[in-house]
Amino acid sequence: MRPVAFAAGMEASRHLNSFLDPRRDTRREQDELLRKLLSAHRQTAFGKDHGFDSIDEYKGFASAVPIRDYEQLRPYMQRVFHGEFDALLPPGRKVLMFAQTSGTTGKCKCIPVTRTFLEQMRRGFGMFGLRVLRDHPKGWLRPILQISSPMHESTSPTGLPCGAISGLLAATQRRIVRWMYVVPQMVASIQDPDPRYYTTLRCGIDKNVAVITTANPSSTIKLIETGQRHAERLIRDVADGTINAPGGLPKALAGVLRFRPNRRLARRLSDGIKRDGKLLPKHFWQPAFLTNWTGGTLKLYLPRLRRLFGNVPIRDIGLLASEGRFSLPIEDETPAGLAETVSNFLEFIPVDQAGKDDPEVLRADELEVGSEYSLVVTNWAGLWRYNIDDRVRVTGFHHSTPIFEFLSRGVHTASITGEKITEYQVVESMRVASERAGVGVEQFELQGRFADLPYYELRLEKADGVAPVKIADLMDHALCELNVEYKSKRVSDRLGPVREVVLPAGTMSAAEDAKITSRGGRSDQYKHQYLLTEVLGQA
Repeated sequence: MRPVAFAAGMEASRHLNSFLDPRRDTRREQDELLRKLLSAHRQTAFGKDHGFDSIDEYKGFASAVPIRDYEQLRPYMQRVFHGEFDALLPPGRKVLMFAQTSGTTGKCKCIPVTRTFLEQMRRGFGMFGLRVLRDHPKGWLRPILQISSPMHESTSPTGLPCGAISGLLAATQRRIVRWMYVVPQMVASIQDPDPRYYTTLRCGIDKNVAVITTANPSSTIKLIETGQRHAERLIRDVADGTINAPGGLPKALAGVLRFRPNRRLARRLSDGIKRDGKLLPKHFWQPAFLTNWTGGTLKLYLPRLRRLFGNVPIRDIGLLASEGRFSLPIEDETPAGLAETVSNFLEFIPVDQAGKDDPEVLRADELEVGSEYSLVVTNWAGLWRYNIDDRVRVTGFHHSTPIFEFLSRGVHTASITGEKITEYQVVESMRVASERAGVGVEQFELQGRFADLPYYELRLEKADGVAPVKIADLMDHALCELNVEYKSKRVSDRLGPVREVVLPAGTMSAAEDAKITSRGGRSDQYKHQYLLTEVLGQA
């Protein structure tokens, strides 16, 4: 397969080398992309409504098109969803599917996926994959375990599939890449998470898996923990060449999956459990690297991931959403990546301008290292000056291209008396508190309460060996260190200390599952909300 792989990698190599070329001029590149977008969309309803015929440069574009959130763009998107494709898309552009968000912040967003948009996404994944394989050549031409979601979870009024774009990307991936996938695509359609994770692990446990790739690191953790809960069943299946997933499998899938008996691996698994007390990835895999999100709130999962996989390198997959790929990490152990300015026209609102009717807006080459911004996107998915509501921090530049990391969703900012704490600060303060207490706290919620002396309520399940009141106290101190306004309000007695509320074990996991089910979301893309912005009344 090496000659085939070499040929398949040539295109990705050209794109990557061009993307990293020090001679790239980000401003010129962005201006050219904007001209192409305006020209291609002049005959759309949106283009006609905003006078694209008379616009060919940024100043006129910014004047004619206001910054919008999805709800303001939804009327156009709904027209596309119901078959009026030229409301937002150039004439003749075929919609392949609608990519949906996970639905964790409200009604699902439906993003039209055309062949052009799909190719842009595939190009980004190609560059990402080639770069990480250059850095970790031991993963070359070895099996890939991908945890993704199905592309067809519902159907649009015109009969098009609606679901995860990751499912479409997997289905249309190059043949050599699909050849390396160890999990059949049908497995993603299993609704119940327990048999889905069990089947995913069963499909890959006897393969020499090089990489586990998914969006949310909690998915990789759940994969291994499912194997630990059902270790005896799993070992028996490996030995006999069978699959007996807990809860059973759909008949269509059960008839497709075939395995060979592997008693040698079964003995190795048994010996590993006897030696280490539980099933661990090292008993069956030697991965070259892991790929998943590592920034924002998801960094809380990394210590647990490390306990399972040891020092296996982790490469963040970048700021990636149903709306597109917006960054490309090129190093391990950091959520920071180069701004994806080839496929997206990007603008940035300084964090102190957020929420203003007419905020200051900066171009990609005008940013300052260390500053935080809200990301505004224009691209081939019919998004025009779309405030994606993601807060990012610029960590550097690669020549003229900014490098930024995801911090949090912009709406996740809470304030009772003007302290304006962000979800990023809340997660970071818990990380510090957990480290100082010597425990791991992954799921919790912080929410403001009005009282004679207002305060933030910390809801968490019991932390082994450490009193929750100590966690709350340590978190309060960490918030003071991270947020000068919070410290000022605490010192001036305008805010009381963080107070703990202990919940029964399993409460948050059950609430998370119920929320995913009720909103039609997907567990692998679900982001737990650690900071709730609505202020509660007196307890």
